[in-house]
Amino acid sequence: MMLVAVSPALAAKPRVLVLGDSLAAGYGLAQPDGFQAKLAAAFPDIALIDAAVSGDTTAGGLARLEWSLADGADAAIVELGGNDGLRGIDPRNTLANLTAILDLLAKRKIPVLLSGMYAPPNLGDAYQAEFRAVFDRLGARPGVVYDPFFLDGVAGDPALNQADHIHPNPEGVKRVIARISPKVAELLAKASGR
Repeated sequence: MMLVAVSPALAAKPRVLVLGDSLAAGYGLAQPDGFQAKLAAAFPDIALIDAAVSGDTTAGGLARLEWSLADGADAAIVELGGNDGLRGIDPRNTLANLTAILDLLAKRKIPVLLSGMYAPPNLGDAYQAEFRAVFDRLGARPGVVYDPFFLDGVAGDPALNQADHIHPNPEGVKRVIARISPKVAELLAKASGR
């Protein structure tokens, strides 16, 4: 995880915390091809606070949230849950962790873009449905901008993923950015109206 230092020149820019896992950290990609680099290019008037850690779960995100916010933030993108699903973690635990994350951000009046995740199919239909319901439930919270599936339109397409079939390649990241950009714009509008 890396906290991006904010220079005085950037101080006026909205600070957006990116609390995520390898998908937000740009696993397997050159830095300019990763999610956050492409997000910064799409939204040059924001300053990102990088709190994305490859391999992290919702529990890990919750554990580091307080100190990730040490210098404050104007908005947050929460992209966590993929590793919970890959590890078959009880969806009730995922729900509890994400609820605590959203509660803390709400307490600080930080608007949130919650980007959801689907569980892998090998865990069965019941687990998949329960896991997906976690995000749908939290996405309905007042004040949350909801993106149901971070990898929508990218997951399962070999042309858009790395050899591991999990992480987007540079073209896949471009697709994610193009799809999620309206949600980010909505988040920034909420942040400016705080």
